[in-house]
Amino acid sequence: MKSNITVQVELAEDNMPENIAWIAPDGGVKDWQNSKAMLMGFWNGEAKEAARIDLWTTKMLVNEMNDFYFQTFMGMADTYHRATKNDELCNELKAFAKSFHTKANAALETGANQ
Repeated sequence: MKSNITVQVELAEDNMPENIAWIAPDGGVKDWQNSKAMLMGFWNGEAKEAARIDLWTTKMLVNEMNDFYFQTFMGMADTYHRATKNDELCNELKAFAKSFHTKANAALETGANQ
């Protein structure tokens, strides 16, 4: 059995992503979903290296990127815990995510990342 997830990226004239959309009919996502950003990682077990595709549109606001990364870190912690059952490192990842989110939002309020 095979399952497909399809991602479409519309590019602006400057080749920057203008729109990102995805669909996964076999996973229950039967209609196209629009996104302002995506992070995708692959692990090559033979080469022992990761490959990533990180894209965001010009519509992605900094506060949205802060929230996106916070939620991604929290999700990564949950995935790591399911895979390893390591409570201590899962909790460390979540503590980092919370600290990151607090600092990122504070920087936004002071204009440090404008």
